[in-house]
Amino acid sequence: MATFSSVRILFFVFITSGIAVSATVFTLQNSCPYTVWPGILSGNSNTLGDGGFPLAPGASQQLTAPPGWSGRFWARTGCNFDSSGNGNCVTGDCGGVLKCIGGGVPPTTLAEFTVGSGVSGKDFYDVSLVDGYNVEMGIKPQGGGSGDCKYAGCVADVNSVCPSELRIMDPRTGIIAACKSACAAFNSPEFCCTGAHATPQTCSPTHYSAVFKNACPSAYSYAYDDATSTFTCSGSNYLITFCPTRL
Repeated sequence: MATFSSVRILFFVFITSGIAVSATVFTLQNSCPYTVWPGILSGNSNTLGDGGFPLAPGASQQLTAPPGWSGRFWARTGCNFDSSGNGNCVTGDCGGVLKCIGGGVPPTTLAEFTVGSGVSGKDFYDVSLVDGYNVEMGIKPQGGGSGDCKYAGCVADVNSVCPSELRIMDPRTGIIAACKSACAAFNSPEFCCTGAHATPQTCSPTHYSAVFKNACPSAYSYAYDDATSTFTCSGSNYLITFCPTRL
């Protein structure tokens, strides 16, 4: 994954009940050869980046999240918006608007976070393919965090190994735009981990989830893929890269 010496790590301090706690800075970097439109869904009232914006090739943008923030980031591709922010995207569309107020339509590669609160609070983060895959994505902790601050990501082109029954084609180009999850494709309990398959004991990896796991070993491949796919770090900022080129 490329490092970016020009990225300046910013620290913001909030004083809560007499305890200094640091906000978390997310830097979104587009290393794809095309524009992406990051979508952002916040799990609380602290919406980051107005929910979404365009990010040209080579561009980056910093967003600051308060302690306790949770949410997800994803890339929208093939978007076309008018001057009012209305339009649509080939992948990751969030209701036909530039500024997302909900999640993206699968399949999308997701970067998921729960930011810790308090001085020693842990951040939890992962890259998930549970909702499918559209672009490569990487999460790199930055700024001297403590704990098991590992790189998380999916740097392989999963579209190139996507089974034909899971493919989403780009109607403009005729090439594979994304790879659906088996749950989205077949809507059956064994693939969705629902019904009689709603526990870790009864929902096992499938040959479809193995396609994702083999391509991206550190990413979530199905709902109960926690052991190898959830990462923790304390006091860090994070670089989220679309189409990372190297670790």
